[in-house]
Amino acid sequence: MDFAPAEAAVPSRGEPAPDEPPAPIGLKILIAGGFGVGKTTLVGTLSEIPPLRTEAVMSALSVGVDDAAPVPDKTTTTVAMDFGRITVDEQLILYLFGTPGQDRFWFMWDELARGAVGGIVLVDLRRIDDSFPAIDFFEDRGLPFAIAVNRFPGTPPVTDAEVRSALAISDTRPIVQMAATDPRSSLNTLIALVEHSISAP
Repeated sequence: MDFAPAEAAVPSRGEPAPDEPPAPIGLKILIAGGFGVGKTTLVGTLSEIPPLRTEAVMSALSVGVDDAAPVPDKTTTTVAMDFGRITVDEQLILYLFGTPGQDRFWFMWDELARGAVGGIVLVDLRRIDDSFPAIDFFEDRGLPFAIAVNRFPGTPPVTDAEVRSALAISDTRPIVQMAATDPRSSLNTLIALVEHSISAP
C-alpha cells in the first residue's frame, strides 16, 4: 500500500519559523521640550542611523512668531519631527521621535505621541519656564516621562532637589543631569526613562 509523503509543517504567515529568533520589540520614545533646548542634538547623539531631520532655515518671517532671543546662535528649527533609532539588544529597539519646539507646531505632539511608552523632557535651566508645556503634556496624558537637565556651557550647577522644586514635580520623577552632545550621559537618560516606564503603574 502506497502512502502519500508527509508534508513538512509550514509556519503560518507572520509567524517565525521554529529555528528563527522572535522578532525584536520596538518601543517608541518621545523627546520633548522648549524651543532650542537640544532635542535635535539628543536624537542625533543617540541614533545608530543617520537621523531623519525636518529642519528649516529660520528667516525674517519668523520674527515676532518664534522667540529666538534666548538662543541667538540658532539658525534652523524643526518643523515636523526628528527621528532616530537605537538597538538595545537582539530583543529591543528604541525609536526616538523629537518634537518641534515652537508653539505653532504643538498640534503635532498628539500624533507623535501616539503609541509612545514614555518621553524625555529636556530642560534648559536658563529658560526653565519653557519646560512646563512639555511636562503638562505628559502629565495630562498619563505618559511616563523623565526630566533631562541639558547642561549648556556656563549653566551654574544645581542639585536634583532644586530642579524638582523649580519644576514642581513629584519625588518619584527621574531627573538626569546630562549633556545632549555626550553619548554616555544621553544613553543614561534613556535608560532612566525605560526603567521608569517599566516600573510605572
